[in-house]
Amino acid sequence: MKKVFITGGAGFIGFNCAKLLIEKKFQVKIYDNLSRKGSKINLTQLKKKLVETEIGDTSNFNKLKKSIISFKPDMIINCSGQVAVTRSIINPREDLESNILGTFNLLEILRKNSIDCKLIHLSTNKVYGDLRNFSVRQTSKRYFFLNKKRSLDESSQLDFISPYGCSKGSADQYVLDYSRIYKLKNIVLRQSCIYGPHQFGLEGQGWVAWIILSSLLNKKLKIFGSGKQVRDILYVTDLCELIYKIYKSKYSYQKNVFNVGGGYKNSLSILELIDLIQKINNIKIKKSFYKQRKGDQKIFISDNSKALNFYNWSPKVTSYKGICSLNFWIRQNLKIFESIYEF
Repeated sequence: MKKVFITGGAGFIGFNCAKLLIEKKFQVKIYDNLSRKGSKINLTQLKKKLVETEIGDTSNFNKLKKSIISFKPDMIINCSGQVAVTRSIINPREDLESNILGTFNLLEILRKNSIDCKLIHLSTNKVYGDLRNFSVRQTSKRYFFLNKKRSLDESSQLDFISPYGCSKGSADQYVLDYSRIYKLKNIVLRQSCIYGPHQFGLEGQGWVAWIILSSLLNKKLKIFGSGKQVRDILYVTDLCELIYKIYKSKYSYQKNVFNVGGGYKNSLSILELIDLIQKINNIKIKKSFYKQRKGDQKIFISDNSKALNFYNWSPKVTSYKGICSLNFWIRQNLKIFESIYEF
């Protein structure tokens, strides 16, 4: 039986990866510090005979080392880390220790102990900065790239802005360099906006889930900026399927970094999402506007061509279908949300 070790495995993406890989007959070990709201709830739904769990932080080198060596994984998925730009600005040290040190510890454990397994590291589109040098135009509902540019590929210039961008960008580059220098089988996925069930969204992170939750609880929504900011959204099961494809495929040191998102067809702005949720739930969402946050991108859309060419992967779940599915899951679990967020 193949084994997968998932850091941050009780979180949103980690949980969904574990769920899929259990179906694929993997033995799963989850390593999580349970710091995120909702992680304990997710964890209770994974306590099966094929799942081993350990509470720990990736910044603790010795504990993490012991956990990995004893488990002997065939694949590691690094889902752990601090995930919000806003929180990184408030507490940059926590952000650094979680995102840089935690990832560095993983790499050193693999290097020093000659562990032969694939490491899939979840990075972010924030490594490309705020894209201020890209010209955009706008309509009443969204921003567009000028010059018919629709999306960004992996050759786009890196530009680390905000403590979060610096920490995730540094970790991203460490993972790639350890692959070059030490021949570790590392893969970096620079994600756009991932959404789906078991996501306990916050105002500063997980915006699709947060907007749906706020609307269902009839809470006034805060919009930072014009609301025309655009992201390509990717349903979490599509991401998990890509990770499985990566595991099954032959490793290439030349092709180990990929932009991963919903693509242009699954892009939408905050205002467009609000309109869609209002139609789905037949409600009127209350909202107020605030100054745009530092480091926010007006638009980001992933060019998935590299992942398509190398893994024959492309998103399958449309934004409409995915939003309806997440909306249904949140509606079914409103009491849980109310308890953990103290609404």
